[in-house]
Amino acid sequence: MSDQPAGRGAYFDTLYDGNIDPWQYHSCDYEIAKRADTLALLPREHYARGCEIGCSIGVLTAELAPRCDALIGIDIAEAAAAAARVAVAAFPQVEIRVMHVPHALPGGSFDLLMLSEVLYFLTAAELADLAAFAGLQVVAGGDVMIVSYDGETLTTLNGRASTDVFAAAAAPWFDTVDETARPEYHVRRLRRRDG
Repeated sequence: MSDQPAGRGAYFDTLYDGNIDPWQYHSCDYEIAKRADTLALLPREHYARGCEIGCSIGVLTAELAPRCDALIGIDIAEAAAAAARVAVAAFPQVEIRVMHVPHALPGGSFDLLMLSEVLYFLTAAELADLAAFAGLQVVAGGDVMIVSYDGETLTTLNGRASTDVFAAAAAPWFDTVDETARPEYHVRRLRRRDG
């Protein structure tokens, strides 16, 4: 199953080998509407340094890029990362990395951490590790944007539960400042407190 760390890389490698766009980012009405909503709900027009975990083939990454001075997109699958590099080729400030988050994490500080459709692939322990990373790396006043499907998943934690686990683990550093519910998904924004 894709939410078990030991088999996660192989799961996504196989998924992308069969179809480089398994979620139909360019043609699925749900994906198109969710992406537009995600961008509209960002509270700022400009970020100094963003990080998108689970960037897949880079469709959202390419739309975030004009709003960031620097942006790192991360995915576990090499095929997805290769496609993402093509998608963001016009944006020299974007770097795409292959990493197994949270077992490998980028360095540096961020004022935007984008977690779109990724949390429910992680275990509760991994969500706690990712929240601790956010607490250390997201600067005061920075945003964590969580976007998650609310339907049935094939993972232990569904979208709502994984958001709740992450937000609870992040509570020592972050306040929930906005939550928007849509028919099929939700968006929750956390803001890093000062100090």
